[in-house]
Amino acid sequence: MFDYEAHGLAPPSAAPEIPGGPQTVAAVLEHGLSRNPDVTALVGRHGRLSYAELDREVDRTACALAGLGVGAWDRVAACLPNDVPIVVAFLAVMRLGAIWVGVNRALAAPEKATVLHDAGASLLLATPEVVEELAAHRSGLPDLREVQRVDPYAPAEGWLARVAASPPEAPRVEIDPWAPAAIAYTSGTTGLPKGAVHSQHNLLLPGAVARAMGSYPPGAPQGVVLPLTILNLVVLGPLIAFQYGTCCVAMDRIDATGLAAWVRDEGVASFAAVPTVIHDLLTHPDVGAEDLRSLVAPLVGGAECPEEFRALYRERFGCDVAIGYGMTEAPTAVTRAEGAPSPRPGLCGVALPQVEIRICDEAGRALPAGEEGEICVAPASEGEWAGVYTPMLGYWRRPEETGRALRGGVYHSGDVGVLEADGTLYIRGRRSELILRGGANVYPAEVERALQDDPRVAEAAVFGIPDERLGQRVVAAVTLEPDASASPEALRAHCLEQLARYKVPERIAIVDEMPRNAMSKIVKLRLLPLLAAAPPRGSDPA
Repeated sequence: MFDYEAHGLAPPSAAPEIPGGPQTVAAVLEHGLSRNPDVTALVGRHGRLSYAELDREVDRTACALAGLGVGAWDRVAACLPNDVPIVVAFLAVMRLGAIWVGVNRALAAPEKATVLHDAGASLLLATPEVVEELAAHRSGLPDLREVQRVDPYAPAEGWLARVAASPPEAPRVEIDPWAPAAIAYTSGTTGLPKGAVHSQHNLLLPGAVARAMGSYPPGAPQGVVLPLTILNLVVLGPLIAFQYGTCCVAMDRIDATGLAAWVRDEGVASFAAVPTVIHDLLTHPDVGAEDLRSLVAPLVGGAECPEEFRALYRERFGCDVAIGYGMTEAPTAVTRAEGAPSPRPGLCGVALPQVEIRICDEAGRALPAGEEGEICVAPASEGEWAGVYTPMLGYWRRPEETGRALRGGVYHSGDVGVLEADGTLYIRGRRSELILRGGANVYPAEVERALQDDPRVAEAAVFGIPDERLGQRVVAAVTLEPDASASPEALRAHCLEQLARYKVPERIAIVDEMPRNAMSKIVKLRLLPLLAAAPPRGSDPA
């Protein structure tokens, strides 16, 4: 029995079944296996597997993991590109009842080590480059027993050779659908990452609902563009494709011409991406209409869409961008709205069938329609999907944050919004000043901590400025210690050693003092004109 309390989690209060199944990710291939085992199930740069072949490869991989001592609830981490091995490894971890931890390759080495340490990962599957990058951090990772190199260009070596030598006979494990199965790390408001924990039940439910709603073209290949180390992309990519019994295409390029080649060669019908990726795909001079013939209507999320982009999307696909609201903790989307030519600011749409959106006051009481409060997510109370949704199990090893987020049996998002009488949700503010840069979450506190780690910096204030292409760009203002000197370029170089590139401020203004309110808190709004306009003296234009 898993010890929820010891890991800062809340045990599930219900054990509902998913209408139509499957009930576990461990069994997600059964739909395709029973109907047509020879249909292509998974395609990547280094492989093409039918459902029958994929099933055998997953069993081999599970056997190899078990041979290294992986069992129920052990944390298995992966830092791999979009390709066949990462999908196979994920499914194998699910068959063993272990817990999956995706580690984004874009993170700097200290950030990767922080995730591995917090999760208590016992095994890491990583590219040779990442293995070398983390070598200096191994002494700070006492739980990490095994690091396996995964190199598709050298299949006779390392992890791939171990898998090939294993029999296609995975240990038979009884899977608890509602127990911890995966940890998705998201930056916290303190600047430290925290892991949202999901069950296999949670990971399957979005795909089951999508299949029931007919959200994806039946039988058509579904692509994955954004990193599969992000748990929501596993849910939206391979898990939905396998629940449909169709093919998942793990695409390893997001540049316009590389992405167009994947779409053209594999007949990809849909994928989830951020506006920047779709915009570049539709405007690149070397991408023609023939390249995108199979692409029906890619999903767009992660940032608000400028009207210019919405018009471009409408012209190409003959429909409006579907607007939605979601979060790592859901997982994925909880509302959806078909876009209108000029949607009202903050439009999120109506609740998906499996959930109910509530607006609550500080005491957790539901507010009437039209009143502003905290956006909360609960299981649907009526319809076919009533009671089927279960909230996340909490934040890994963070009992206080778990208690705050799941009080009253519902998920408290920390976002502020309004629910109208017709059920339409509008968001009023992002929690903790979250910056959405090209669909990637950047928390100011995390970047501020990196800047203030530089001994030359006295204070730092990080925030986002609007950008038509990326949604927002990251900028910062800093004050220096007395007698210290530093250029914006030097401060950015320091950040690059600590943070993923997309988190590093594109402009840094060095100011004599920070604007403050009566409580002596920095007022970032008064810094906005300084960095939103032309780069001032002492700043670094991105």
